[in-house]
Amino acid sequence: QVQLTESGGGLVQAGGSLKLSCAISGNPWSSYAMGWFRQAPGKEREGVSCINMAGTTKHTDSVKGRFTISRDNAKSTVYLQMNSLKAEDTAAYYCAANVECFDSPDTWSSRDTSWGRGTWVTVSS
Repeated sequence: QVQLTESGGGLVQAGGSLKLSCAISGNPWSSYAMGWFRQAPGKEREGVSCINMAGTTKHTDSVKGRFTISRDNAKSTVYLQMNSLKAEDTAAYYCAANVECFDSPDTWSSRDTSWGRGTWVTVSS
């Protein structure tokens, strides 16, 4: 079982940048595909970015070209670099382990997915 702790959220102006980190403990996380999800007030949780063990990434359409997911296995950390932030990016962001990076973000998580507690990102317009 893995434990996930997100950090790096905060308040930023539209057009700005933030970098989220997910510290991971437990084994064998390096064999897991990892993902970032978000949930805005009144909306369902959605997949944002996904990275598999080989480093192949996928992103939901609304963040393509703006967000980058990466992993550092030596540091047991997954990152989400968010650039050109928009007001609609405001949400609680969750790190997830043991996902499947299929084409559709709706299919990334399963009942075997482990979740962090989330970190808030607020983008002011």
